[in-house]
Amino acid sequence: MRSTMNDKDKLADKIDSIDKENIENTLKEALEWLDHNQNADKDDFDDKLKEVEAVCNPVIKQVYENSSAADSQDGEEPNDEL
Repeated sequence: MRSTMNDKDKLADKIDSIDKENIENTLKEALEWLDHNQNADKDDFDDKLKEVEAVCNPVIKQVYENSSAADSQDGEEPNDEL
């Protein structure tokens, strides 16, 4: 997710600045949590992953939907393989 956020050729330029900030803060918090909880149970790791996904997935989904809509308006067929 972090590399996607930093890659201008992927989604970085298509994500709203507020959403980008929320994702970056979430990723930072998750990495800090990982640093301090390396001996956590698998369930704890899964819970943390779900927290990160709850922030990131809706934003990425919206970007793809907006991108597909823009492609459709440009006369291109939508790519349902995403």
